[in-house]
Amino acid sequence: MKEINDVTNIKRLLRRRKKLIVAFLAAAGSFLLGVTLPMNLRANQPAPPRQPQVLAVSSPEPKLISNVSGIAGAIAHRVEVSQQALAQQQETRFQSSLPSQFKGTMLRQAKLDEQHKAIALTFDDGPWPTTTRQILEILKKNNIKATFFWVGRYLQTYPELGKQVASAGHAIGNHTWNHQYIKYNEDGAAREIDRTSSLIEEVTGVKTSMFRPPGGILNNGLAAYAQKKNYAVIMWSADSLDWRTATQSLMDNVMRQANSGGIVLMHDGGGNRSRTVQALPDIIAKLRKEGYKFVTVPELLRMQEQVLNKQETAQK
Repeated sequence: MKEINDVTNIKRLLRRRKKLIVAFLAAAGSFLLGVTLPMNLRANQPAPPRQPQVLAVSSPEPKLISNVSGIAGAIAHRVEVSQQALAQQQETRFQSSLPSQFKGTMLRQAKLDEQHKAIALTFDDGPWPTTTRQILEILKKNNIKATFFWVGRYLQTYPELGKQVASAGHAIGNHTWNHQYIKYNEDGAAREIDRTSSLIEEVTGVKTSMFRPPGGILNNGLAAYAQKKNYAVIMWSADSLDWRTATQSLMDNVMRQANSGGIVLMHDGGGNRSRTVQALPDIIAKLRKEGYKFVTVPELLRMQEQVLNKQETAQK
């Protein structure tokens, strides 16, 4: 009986051990599955995108902002100055440009109707130190634009004076390179006129189409060449004779010959022109009192062009 009970107990122990082993194995498997499966899943998953590295940027220093603003301001100022210079150059060119119908012709004065009373002051033989500046000041004070006929070799010597005349809005014409009264063949005339016009354009940007022969001589080859090259040969209707007369006589000469559409000859260079400087304010005052408007030679010819156009329109 005892033996039967021993066998039964042994079987019972074996079954219990078997259950314990199964439970142990199950627990171990679960543990291994819980640990290794998440690791495998993480290994098989694509790596998350890397976040871009953000660099810390400090706020710009006030000095840097100031420098940038300063540069921008300087650029804007330069652009503005360039635009003003271009506009001024275009205006200067316009002041010396003539209506096409007068190019290649010779003129002593303009033909205006009764509605216009205008006169052009002209100055020859400059630019000239002291007196050109003094005349510029008088014209500026009286808000007058005039016409200057330049000698090339003087412009070469005083280019800054030439720039002042042009920048003030006065019209510019050619008065030869050497201002001589000799006879010229075509080559000689070309050198006198072309060289001067080239320098005028180089110094001022103006391509002039006005020529005045020295001494008013029309038969020594200069005027013929100028007209051939499509210059308007600009003479005068009122001669001040300022190169030889006293101040009072100078003024009387101008007033006696003044008329509407007239062109007045005076000089700012080529010698001592102090008498011209002295007489000019009184000449301006007297002409203004008589109702004259002061214009450049190109403006005078544009006024004549308007008169001619009106006459042609009225005849149609």
